Amino acid sequence: MTLWEALLLIGGGLAAGVINTMAGGGSALTVPLLVLAGVPGNQANGSNRVGVLAASGAAVASFRRAGVDGLKDATPVLGPAVVGSLVGAFGISRVTDETFETIFGFLLIPIIILTIFKPKPAVGSEPWPVAVTAVVFLCIGMYGGAFQAGVGLVLLAALTRAGFDLVTANSVKVMINLIVTMIALPVFIVQGDVVWAPALVLAAGFLAGGWFGAKLAVRGGERIVRIFMIGAALFLAGRLIGWW
Repeated sequence: MTLWEALLLIGGGLAAGVINTMAGGGSALTVPLLVLAGVPGNQANGSNRVGVLAASGAAVASFRRAGVDGLKDATPVLGPAVVGSLVGAFGISRVTDETFETIFGFLLIPIIILTIFKPKPAVGSEPWPVAVTAVVFLCIGMYGGAFQAGVGLVLLAALTRAGFDLVTANSVKVMINLIVTMIALPVFIVQGDVVWAPALVLAAGFLAGGWFGAKLAVRGGERIVRIFMIGAALFLAGRLIGWW
């Protein structure tokens, strides 16, 4: 890993940490940046999870210090999400690096749409039946295990439809991110799909970005972050697909 690549990953992790804190979808930037830094597609996907694990763990700890426990009463959504994450992680590890990069490039397009038209929490709506909740979070877990990027954009809306109030839904969201990553990461490690030097450099940027994102309280800050993410994601999607 060259100095330029290390600086690219630190900067990308910093930006992704801020984006995850203020808007969500930071992995839509960091996975393509790992590819640009010379890490093959599947290894970029696995290596990215180290930073996600660190950032999610810090977020869970922050909620716990505030007295909000994301694990309480979350079994109906955590169980299906965990099972789904295993299925997704094993499934995506079977594809070639080139196929993964192309899939991820096209996947960035709906993530960009979700960033522009962010799903709204359905506070006060009639909760889904248990069976519907299980299927929805099984699918979310499968997606999180396979790709992870953008999963936070839909989790909050899904959790409020599952009957959680907004504060609890936020804490459960980061808990699901943490547990899904804890389940998926060992799969990538066993498959040899984690390159530790870039992964740890990126993780340091993730943590710093999360801290700065929490402190960033300027007016219109989230709007600026969203504009930056959309532009960067469009550029990176084109690079992965091979348009430029």
